[in-house]
Amino acid sequence: MRGARLLGDLKSDAPDLFGVPTGTGLDRMFYTVVFENGRYVKKPLGGIPYLSVINLTGIPDTGKSVLAEQFAIKQASSGYRVLFVTVESPAEFLYYPIKQKSEAMGADFSKVEKNIVVLDTTEDDELRENLSALLATMRDVISSKKTTVTVIDSVTGLYEQREVMARGIVRRIYNFLKKERQTALLVSQKRSSQASESAEAAGGLAVAHIVDGTVVMDKKLIETVWDVKNYGLPIGTVLRTIRIDGCRMAPHNTDSWVFEITDSGLIEIKSTLADFIKKTGGKEKN
Repeated sequence: MRGARLLGDLKSDAPDLFGVPTGTGLDRMFYTVVFENGRYVKKPLGGIPYLSVINLTGIPDTGKSVLAEQFAIKQASSGYRVLFVTVESPAEFLYYPIKQKSEAMGADFSKVEKNIVVLDTTEDDELRENLSALLATMRDVISSKKTTVTVIDSVTGLYEQREVMARGIVRRIYNFLKKERQTALLVSQKRSSQASESAEAAGGLAVAHIVDGTVVMDKKLIETVWDVKNYGLPIGTVLRTIRIDGCRMAPHNTDSWVFEITDSGLIEIKSTLADFIKKTGGKEKN
């Protein structure tokens, strides 16, 4: 029967389960379970699952592009080729932010600039609005440059003003990345300010339903006396959180984690939100 295979016959095609490092604390939030000495033990995966397509989503200015660039730098500095598809920012505006982050991470920028291949769709309507043309170009780059990692920032820009087509567009991108055996991050922009911590609001079901997993990034402005008492932060500051909403390819921590964007422009995950509140909640700061 067409498409039907015995489960046992899939073993030779099944990818190994291991982590592809992002260069952030997200790497310790995915794990695997192994049987050792008569019991099951959780072990950190060390990155997002190999060959997974992960939706990285949230409201504007939550750090999505920062994390995507950090991931690209980590992989490029480790010797892996990265295809970085930019849909929002013209390619030339990526150079210095990536250079600065590379220096802050202690990465060899000479390797980074040789291993990141930037595909700019910002000034090419054909690439941005004709998905077949974009995928054909991406296929050529993947084949000629031997890339193993893909970042698209942002996938939302590929269906602007035609969101009724979003599900079909994301499905084609997902199937393409799977066929080309890419480990990928798809940055998606949340449209509404409601339920910003949810995967559905953050990027929509068109993305979250199809991909292998979703990471939600969020921020909260401390603006009331209640916020001050609850979070122990002064009015006017911003609390940033990150959470793995789901992943079908590997077990993962489900807590919300507090993170900061450092002065050098890097994502630094600090602690779970619950632990953060235990330490700071109720301690009003001026």
